[in-house]
Amino acid sequence: MTGQLVVVIGFDGIELVDVACVTTGFDYANRQGADPVYQVVFATPMGRPVRCDSGLELPGQGRIDTMGGPIDTLIVSGGQGHETAAANPRFVSQVMRLAGLSRRVASVCTGATVLAAAGLLDNRRATTHWYEAGRLAARYPHVRVDPAPIFVRDGTVATSGGVTASLDLTLSFIEEDHGAELARRVAMGMVTYLKRPGDQAQVSMFNRIAHADQVLVRRVVDHVVSHLDEDLGVARLAALAGVSERHLSRLFVECVGRTPSRLVRETRLEAAAQLLTGTREPVAAIARRCGFSSAESLRQAFVAWAGVSPSRFRRRS
Repeated sequence: MTGQLVVVIGFDGIELVDVACVTTGFDYANRQGADPVYQVVFATPMGRPVRCDSGLELPGQGRIDTMGGPIDTLIVSGGQGHETAAANPRFVSQVMRLAGLSRRVASVCTGATVLAAAGLLDNRRATTHWYEAGRLAARYPHVRVDPAPIFVRDGTVATSGGVTASLDLTLSFIEEDHGAELARRVAMGMVTYLKRPGDQAQVSMFNRIAHADQVLVRRVVDHVVSHLDEDLGVARLAALAGVSERHLSRLFVECVGRTPSRLVRETRLEAAAQLLTGTREPVAAIARRCGFSSAESLRQAFVAWAGVSPSRFRRRS
């Protein structure tokens, strides 16, 4: 085969979107002039069709037991069948073999379980779907599981969060191989308005905090979201809630997994990210709207949170 060989591995119980985001992303790169082109092969056990979570079947284009190298990128899909796949020693041994023939190795969503079973994540930082992160960490203690990012690169091994995070990972590969401009054109072609950096959270604060069961916590959170440019110190929030600062902090940790001050900071940063990508407002104006004392204060906090400055984040979106 010619071009950069990408082998996407499937098994019974895969998530169709995990496969489609990857294969379509590389196909769009080819359409936009990737040189060398990507040669994508969907490989399955014995080359047979595999059944997706949705009930659809995907035919295999190659057999994982006869696939040879060199392979540019090996990607293991995720899905509800990941635990069964990871418990199959013959399947796992073939993944190990193919990884040894590959320049880089990746997993999508719960495909990280297969990489972990193959020992490919030992002593590496990795992510998976946030819902499965605790289970992965408990089962494979040598893996440094981080449930927050949409994808993680640790050396030649990459792991991504759930479902559409596979597109972000694919775009990062395309940018690495062919530059930011080609990756941007692929993102535009696939109608994804923002090419997210890997350290962006899988679950937005605006989604996560809505599930707080405690009425008092929900009331405080609603105030935070609608008054980002005001004083949101713990003392002020506790006074609004009519409880002590200590009691408020305990409730927040129990209900949303973070202190009030951390929630305020992350909410302000996410709001700033949305304004950076969705408006043309100057960074200084966005800083004021989101409760930062200056553009420089926002810049420092944003770099610590997203790994890039607000201006660069806007240019990359």
